[in-house]
Amino acid sequence: MQKNVGGYDRIARLVVGPLLIVAGAAALGGMFTIAAGTLGLVVAGVALLVGAVFLATGITQKCPLNDALGIDTFGGEAERETETPGKDAGRPS
Repeated sequence: MQKNVGGYDRIARLVVGPLLIVAGAAALGGMFTIAAGTLGLVVAGVALLVGAVFLATGITQKCPLNDALGIDTFGGEAERETETPGKDAGRPS
């Protein structure tokens, strides 16, 4: 899978991911209550899971959901085309 996460998308994932992880872990640890009862545990667990996914996709710059939807915020394709050596590349001048 090619990289498809970059720019502001990556920055947002790297900021929001850890925040959700901390909030979910704190809620599961009983430091604060998101919602009462079982709903609170479910919401905390989902926040923890989504935060972990955001952090992982931000670090690896690869998101299967972006790939399935055809979304590419990496922008590396244009850079790769300009880095391709021409037919005169590698020849001494």
